[in-house]
Amino acid sequence: MTTTPPTPTGGLTIFFPAYNDAGTIPSMVIGAVITARALTDDFEVVVVNDGSRDSTGEVLEELSGMCPHLRVVTHPQNRGYGAALRTGFASATKEFVFYTDGDAQYDPRELAILWAQMTPDVDLVNGYKISRSDPLHRIVIGRLYHHTVRALFGLRVRDVDCDFRLMRRAIFERVRLEKNSGVICLELMKKVQDAGGRIVEAPVHHFHRAYGTSQFFNFPRIARTLVDIAKLWTTLVWRKTHAGGVSHPTPPEEPPVATPKPTEERS
Repeated sequence: MTTTPPTPTGGLTIFFPAYNDAGTIPSMVIGAVITARALTDDFEVVVVNDGSRDSTGEVLEELSGMCPHLRVVTHPQNRGYGAALRTGFASATKEFVFYTDGDAQYDPRELAILWAQMTPDVDLVNGYKISRSDPLHRIVIGRLYHHTVRALFGLRVRDVDCDFRLMRRAIFERVRLEKNSGVICLELMKKVQDAGGRIVEAPVHHFHRAYGTSQFFNFPRIARTLVDIAKLWTTLVWRKTHAGGVSHPTPPEEPPVATPKPTEERS
């Protein structure tokens, strides 16, 4: 006889870092709510609006009025992807935390695949892309990045930059995140692995970006990322300064703004 692995029974925070994602964030929030309802009665959806310059803020204000499970946290100015993730982790209140990007290159309904893998002895379920729906140059750069950092940092995951992850909030009692840039994903996976966290992986689909443009693939940003990787390698691999310290997740230094729920006007 085969037995079905036990699934989590605790509360769930789903959060999305969003930057100029007005065209996709509604479908992400709706998909998250529908999926979460099928998994648990105790959930919340958080969107971290990282200083968007389009109508993301206005769209989220409308959504917040219609969706009681949605909470919006706003960075008045863009602080970077890592800062948005740190704010999201620090804002989560439930036992389990899931995040993916607000640009709809992943399907929030596939959270159910990760949820099924979150057994009692697992700390983090890492998605990996079945295939990457990006232009050829991005695929090539992505593969070079993955194989390079996997070797440099001794990582045992097959896809370090797949931003589709479910984890126990308790891992932040052992892991402190500090980066404000996109290398925070590398920092997260390395620190969880070094802290003894058990990581399992699950395949997920990756879709073509239908709205907006990537903020990463330009030469100045790639150059800054390479510098950040070198600094992170010095800290985590050479000096190993993270080995002894633990802390709860900390948001960026400048506090974000919690957007209040709109109230219904009465005549």
